[in-house]
Amino acid sequence: MNSLEQLAKYTTIVADTGDLVAIKRWKPIDATTNPSLITAAFADGIDDELLAKIRHLDIQTAIDTLTVELGVQISQQISGRVSTEVDARLSFDTEATVAKALQYIEQYAKSGISSQRVLIKIAATYQGIKAAEILEKQGIGCNLTLLFTDTQAHACADAGVTLISPFVGRITDWQKRHHNLDAIATDDDMGVQSVKRIYQYYKEHGYQTQVMGASFRNIDQIIALAGCDLLTISPALLEALAASSLPVIPRLHNQPASKPRLTPLSQTDFVKSQDKHPLNELLLAGIDGFITARDKLAKQLTD
Repeated sequence: MNSLEQLAKYTTIVADTGDLVAIKRWKPIDATTNPSLITAAFADGIDDELLAKIRHLDIQTAIDTLTVELGVQISQQISGRVSTEVDARLSFDTEATVAKALQYIEQYAKSGISSQRVLIKIAATYQGIKAAEILEKQGIGCNLTLLFTDTQAHACADAGVTLISPFVGRITDWQKRHHNLDAIATDDDMGVQSVKRIYQYYKEHGYQTQVMGASFRNIDQIIALAGCDLLTISPALLEALAASSLPVIPRLHNQPASKPRLTPLSQTDFVKSQDKHPLNELLLAGIDGFITARDKLAKQLTD
């Protein structure tokens, strides 16, 4: 049994790609996308039928339409949920994020995709978390992304979001830069340890929010998180896991809640804690990166 097959015994495998060929091959339960992956998915062009559908639309509406269209196509290949990301420009606007999410859900419904099969993907700013809280109360599941700190994780759990996506590899990259390291042992990897810490916090306090590790740099990081609720993995690393015979045993274990929940964070407390955290720069850089990827797609459509 290869490492991927072993991992699937303990953790739900999610495909971190918009590549339909890869999704058909790996047959994940869920799939995640982001603006970079959507841009990549349409890098070779857009078919005539879809092009006719978006030709008369303004560029931002056209991108939203492509985003949902790719989600629909992915949904036809998987049995679970597809994460669809709200424009990162709205990351600090709660009302606009909610409105865009509802628009996506309506577009999916017109294509025959139930809201139960869609997760609205939102950057884990305070405003984004508040938007997710509103949407969850309407029965719309959310995936809070670009999550790097315990502060973000605490607020997401308080908001009752469906799942969070802590980014492992970007924290590892930050650790290497700031500590002048060429390599990091898995046991010392801040990204891996962050996911373990958040997972334990959620389980011991009885939160229902699921943890989905994301943004991996190698299979060692993935294997070290076996037992996590979900792991979203790129096709290249799915390939590497399938070719590996490394043993996989559960490293994270669910457990009965044993501790009382902490007081929910106020906006002031959240902002104060998040702004002074050294990893907050990764949240801001991630938002900028998603905006840049969307701009790249806009340019591709207008050239």
